[in-house]
Amino acid sequence: MGGRYDGPHGPALIVAVAAPAVGGKATEAVRKALASALGVRAGEVALKIGATSRDKVFTVPAGDEILSRLAALRDGT
Repeated sequence: MGGRYDGPHGPALIVAVAAPAVGGKATEAVRKALASALGVRAGEVALKIGATSRDKVFTVPAGDEILSRLAALRDGT
C-alpha cells in the first residue's frame, strides 16, 4: 500500500504495483493486492469504476473485520 488521499470518489487508498498499465494487468495486480491486504479471496474484490482510469473504485465484501482492516490501511496503522 502506498498511503491515502482525497480522491475524486472520496477518501482513497494509494496502491502501488509493479505491473504495467496495459491490458488490465495493473488493475488485476491492485485487485489481488487489496484482497491480500483485506484477507479476502481475490474473486471477492471487483472493479466498479475506472477500468481505464488511474483512479479506480473497487467493491469488497462488507463486515466488521473488513471495515477495521480498511480503517487501519487508511490510517497507516
